[in-house]
Amino acid sequence: MKHFDVIIVGAGHAGVEAAAAAARAGVRVAMVTMRQSNIGMMSCNPAIGGLGKGHLVREIDALDGLMGRAADRGGIQFRLLNRSKGPAVQGPRAQQDRRLFQSAVQELVAGVGGLTVVEGEVVALRIEAGRVIGIGLADGTEVAGHAVVLCTGTFLGGVLHVGDVRAPGGRVDEAPAARIASQLRDVATGVGRLKTGTPPRLDGRTIAWDQLEMQAGDEEPVRFSFLPGGPLPRQVSCGITHTSQRTHDIIRANLHRSAMYGGHIEGVGPRYCPSIEDKVVRFSDKASHQIFLEPEGLEDPTVYPNGISTSLPADAQEELVRSIPGLERAVISQPGYAIEYDYLDPRGLTPALELRQLPGLFLAGQINGTTGYEEAGAQGLVAGLNAARRALGQPPVTFSRAQSYIGVMIDDLTSHGVTEPYRMFTSRSEYRLSLRADNADQRLTPIGIEAGCVGRVRRASFEDKSEALERGRALLQGLTFSPHVLAQAGIRVREDGERRAAYRLLSDPTVDWAAVAALDSRLSELPATVKDQLAKDALYASLIERQRADAAALQRDEAVVIPAAFDYRMISGLSTELTAKLERIRPETLAQAGRIEGMTPAALTLILAWVRKGQRMRAAS
Repeated sequence: MKHFDVIIVGAGHAGVEAAAAAARAGVRVAMVTMRQSNIGMMSCNPAIGGLGKGHLVREIDALDGLMGRAADRGGIQFRLLNRSKGPAVQGPRAQQDRRLFQSAVQELVAGVGGLTVVEGEVVALRIEAGRVIGIGLADGTEVAGHAVVLCTGTFLGGVLHVGDVRAPGGRVDEAPAARIASQLRDVATGVGRLKTGTPPRLDGRTIAWDQLEMQAGDEEPVRFSFLPGGPLPRQVSCGITHTSQRTHDIIRANLHRSAMYGGHIEGVGPRYCPSIEDKVVRFSDKASHQIFLEPEGLEDPTVYPNGISTSLPADAQEELVRSIPGLERAVISQPGYAIEYDYLDPRGLTPALELRQLPGLFLAGQINGTTGYEEAGAQGLVAGLNAARRALGQPPVTFSRAQSYIGVMIDDLTSHGVTEPYRMFTSRSEYRLSLRADNADQRLTPIGIEAGCVGRVRRASFEDKSEALERGRALLQGLTFSPHVLAQAGIRVREDGERRAAYRLLSDPTVDWAAVAALDSRLSELPATVKDQLAKDALYASLIERQRADAAALQRDEAVVIPAAFDYRMISGLSTELTAKLERIRPETLAQAGRIEGMTPAALTLILAWVRKGQRMRAAS
C-alpha cells in the first residue's frame, strides 16, 4: 500500500491548485488523474478571468497559486473588463491558447516539491470508523492518506447529451467517474444533479473573417500574476457576430430535439450562462444574440463560438451555425453538447471545505455546485491547504467575506447552498470597494505566509512591494500643500487656507497622479506599480469607511417591512438573478430577503435605501 499525507482526486483547475497548495504547506501529496497528459486541460471556454472571476484569479495568485501565472503565459488577448468604471468592479480577462496554458500548468506542477502524480482511476474511498483514510484504484492499488480532496469536475456520474443521444462521459472521449459516484450516493446525503454545456467548435479556416467586426485586446495588457513575468505570446483579435432571425427559427423548429427541452436532462443549468435554446425561448422578443468567435490557439485553427452553447442534434447545430453571418460556410469540428453530473449539497461542508459527514474528505470545484475554472481553482486552493493542515494536526484556515471573494464564495455555498451552478459576480460582495483585484496581494499574501502556503520567491517579492508602498504612502500623507500652491499647479480646491495632504488629493477622481506628482519630484520617482496602487487606495479610502458604516447600520435595520407591492425591477443596482428571485419570493422583511440564496448585504443595502425612500415619499404626501 502506498502512503501519502494528502491525496487529490482529479487534476483539473481545482485539483492542481489543491495539490500545489497542500505541497507548499509541507506535506507529501499524491494527485491522481486518469490521464497525466490531461493535467490542467481547459474543458470549456478558452479564457481565464472576467468580472468577479478575475478577482478570484488574483486571489489565487496572492496565495501563491498557479492559475494566474499560467494564464499570463497562455494569454493571447488581454482585456480589462469594465475599464470605464471604477477599479472595484474592473475584471482582468485573457483569451488563452489552450496548449500554452496547459503546458504552463504542467510545468508549474512539475516544479512543486513533494507532489507526485499518480495515473489511474479512483473507484472508491477507503472509510474507517466514519472517516476517510484513503482511496482505492481500479487496478486494485490502495493509497492511504490523512485527508482526501475530491476535485472531480463534471466527471462524477457524468453523462453527455447531444440531442436525444446520450453517453457516459466526463467530457468528450473521456470516461466518467462512475464507481465513486455510486459510492458517494450510498454514503453521503444531499447528492443532486447539475448541468452545463458547451458550443460546437468551428474550423476557423472556414469562417469569413473579413465580414465580421473584430475586437482587439488592450494595448497595455493587464496581467494576472503579481510576480514579474516574461514576454507575452503573440496577441490576437476575436470576431463578433450575431444570431439571425433564421437562426431563431431553426432553433424553435428543433426544440423538441434538444436534450434539455426534449426532457432528457434532469439537472439544472446555469441561468446566467444559458444555452442558445434557452436564450431564444426566454428572450423571445430579442431579434439577435451576440456571439464572440474566440481562437483556441495561435497554431490551432479551432474557434470557440462563445454564446451558442447547445445540446441540439448535430445536424441542427450545423444548420443553425450556417445561418449566422460570417459562418455560412463554417465547418463544425466538434458538436456542442450538454453534460450532467453529480454534486453534493455544499451546506454539508465546513468553511474549510471538509465534509462534516465524512471527516478527512474535502471537496472542491463543481462537486460543490459551482461552475467555472476560477471558482474551482479558488476552492481547490482552500481545500488543499486545509487538507494539509489536517494532516499536520494544525487548525484550519478560513476566509471571511470581509477578506476576499474566496470568502464570499465559500460563505455563500456553505450557508445557502445552490439551486443552479454558482458563479462569482462582484455584486455578491458587500465589501467590493475594498476587495479589489488590484489589492488582492495586500489582502491575502500575509494570510498565506502565516498559513505556510506562500513560497520564498513570492514572499520576497511581496515584502519588497509592501515596503515600497509604505514609503510611498508615508510620503503622500506627509506632503501637504496650501490652496494657493495647488491652484498654481492646476488643482482646484476650496480657498479655505487649509493645507491638504497629497494622499487626500488623490481621493478626488478628478485629480490624476501626474498633477500631484508635479508638486514634488520625489513622487515622480516612485515605481509605476506603486503609484498605481497608491492612487487606487486613496480613491477608495473614504468610501470604504462609509461602506463599513452602512454594513453596521444594516444589521440594525433587518426588521424593516418591505411593502407587498414593492417593485424590485426599479432598483438598477440589483443583478437580474436577484431581481427575479425577489419578484418570485416576495419577502416581507429585510431579514427574510437576506435569507434568499445569492442575496448579499450590498443588495440588501440597496433594497433598504429604496424602501426608506418610499417611506419618506409617503410621509411627505
